Amino acid sequence: MGDVLAGIHATWEFDTDSVLIRFERGIRTPKLFQSLRERRIPYAALSSVTLTPGKRGTVVLRAVPRAGADPLVEAASGQLKEGCDPYRLVLPAEREVLAEYYADELRALLDPASDEPADRFLVAAPEAPMNFKAYDGRAGFDGERVSFRWSWTGASSAKWKAGDQTFKVSELAGIVWRSPEALDGYLRLLPRAAAPVDHRTGGSLGDLHGPGGPGGSGSADGASADGGPVAAPVTRAADQDPAAVLFGLGYGPVHESLPFAAAVLESVRRTQPAPAASAPALVNAGRRDPADIAERIHHLGELHQAGLVTDAEYTAKKAQLLAEL
Repeated sequence: MGDVLAGIHATWEFDTDSVLIRFERGIRTPKLFQSLRERRIPYAALSSVTLTPGKRGTVVLRAVPRAGADPLVEAASGQLKEGCDPYRLVLPAEREVLAEYYADELRALLDPASDEPADRFLVAAPEAPMNFKAYDGRAGFDGERVSFRWSWTGASSAKWKAGDQTFKVSELAGIVWRSPEALDGYLRLLPRAAAPVDHRTGGSLGDLHGPGGPGGSGSADGASADGGPVAAPVTRAADQDPAAVLFGLGYGPVHESLPFAAAVLESVRRTQPAPAASAPALVNAGRRDPADIAERIHHLGELHQAGLVTDAEYTAKKAQLLAEL
């Protein structure tokens, strides 16, 4: 589209095949956004677009990612607070008409298979090297290996006996991230012998927490994606497991540990055997419905009359829409 939509804490720049989300770095901006800085989201990674009323005179434009398309979303497994959702753009209520226009434009660009899980990650993960300080140690990731270095004060005797740990990404099946904002948060690595990876979603099998809850000793059984044998259960509590680091107040904060988890998960997925390739879907193949084009031009004219679109923008966008007939 070539347009820019500025909101609170972020700006969306629309390109022909993706939207570039640039996050502000102000004092009021969530730390996760500041850590991410910017993210390019291919339209093929989106499943839907919504526009809803927000709080205190705002509206919220949200691009909903497809299951399995974004390693950050897969690692978070629904644990992010609403205000830290990187797919939400909050706008003043007086810009609702403009937001509605962009919502319609985005919907028209969605992949025909947008309602299906992605068979691979379509959004880039944060880049390594990365590290953060957990409650019982320090975690590091260089792109190929994850290392845990235990602290003198926080690590359990079981972890000290096991010694510092290094895990090759190629030896892992996935990860489980339990938010530090929840009780007993942790990051657990799942060795290949201990858990399967769900190739349908590219996920970390976040439901492997088991009935014992986060950090507990519940079973982590789960079936493999191809219906293979059930994985071995995870029987250790996170504070006793050398493949896990614990979070605590001020240790392993979301803006450090979640991008770390996403980067590891993306690298793990890259080492997995790829599922059988299928013919690529064509986005917006063929010509657009003339009635749809007429409606969009009419909507564009309303924005122009309201002063929300400049003369140049109106002329360029109208020509672009007419070219699609």
